[in-house]
Amino acid sequence: MTAGMELSERKHTILKAIIQNYLETGEPVGSRTLSKSTDLNLSSATIRNEMADLEDLGYIFQPHTSAGRIPSDKGYRLYVDMLMEEKEQELEELKSTMLEKTDKVDKVLKQAAKVLAANTNYATMVSAPINRKNTLKFIQLSQVNEEQIIAVIVMGGNVIKNKIIDVNEELGSETLLKLNMLLNTTLNGMSIEEINLGLIARLKEQAGIHSQVISNVLDAVAETIHVDEDMEIYTSGATNIFKYPELSDKQSAQEIISAFEEKQQLAELVSETLSSEDSHGIQVYIGDETPVKTMKDCSVVTATYELGEGMKGTIGIIGPKRMDYEHVMRTLKTLQNELDAIYYKDSKE
Repeated sequence: MTAGMELSERKHTILKAIIQNYLETGEPVGSRTLSKSTDLNLSSATIRNEMADLEDLGYIFQPHTSAGRIPSDKGYRLYVDMLMEEKEQELEELKSTMLEKTDKVDKVLKQAAKVLAANTNYATMVSAPINRKNTLKFIQLSQVNEEQIIAVIVMGGNVIKNKIIDVNEELGSETLLKLNMLLNTTLNGMSIEEINLGLIARLKEQAGIHSQVISNVLDAVAETIHVDEDMEIYTSGATNIFKYPELSDKQSAQEIISAFEEKQQLAELVSETLSSEDSHGIQVYIGDETPVKTMKDCSVVTATYELGEGMKGTIGIIGPKRMDYEHVMRTLKTLQNELDAIYYKDSKE
């Protein structure tokens, strides 16, 4: 029978309470202590009976007569396995939620670009949200095989990244649990800028013989936590450029269309917009002011939207210098508000 399968839910709960109490105090745990210090809502007699069964099954033992109980190796083993299972389940639920949410956001942003182009008769772009000040929320290390582990890195905004890491040793589940606890208690809420050499040295020292694993994990975090170079940008209405004589000559139009197809220059525009001091407002670039060289004959109007926890994106409208600025800015403001409303509605559901 698999370890723990013979235990009822109540026995599982009591065993977990015993181990947690012992980890905190270092003292043997009695039934009276459990009935007072936990929310088990069970009498001392009931807890005492369950503890007797747990002792018979080898999960706890009495270090000396008239003392309380402490966990056995078998008890610790079950506790660690239960913790790992809980964390895996939490991570799967988080992944499922974020995949569903990401898919919904993608559809909304694609539609927003289309509606914007139809409403203004100009070329439009909307960048998917990114986190300019990424912080770590959670790291989960799991064994893949004898030579590799996988690090699941959860960042601010619940962005999830996976990274395979080569290791020179097979790490047991208890070792991985200790490394997970070390990393999460130390790094939770930190940005990459805050993970300095002193902190890294301290982590490696605490990891002991597994210091190289910690070093490799931190390298993976550094790679992952930075803003992705492959920025997702949704565009629409590029052919609207041909409606304006001053932009429709062969070279100008082709350069603008190429910028929309390749998107690298649009990514530079997004970066410029998000790094601006006034990144919450609407910005207007006229002619040579635009960061995109191929759009020097255009006006570019951008706005930043925010989807909570530092996740920001850019909405942009590209048209002739004689564009209807009032209509464009009003439309951008409306879309900003709608994206905010969609996010806050979803976050409450």
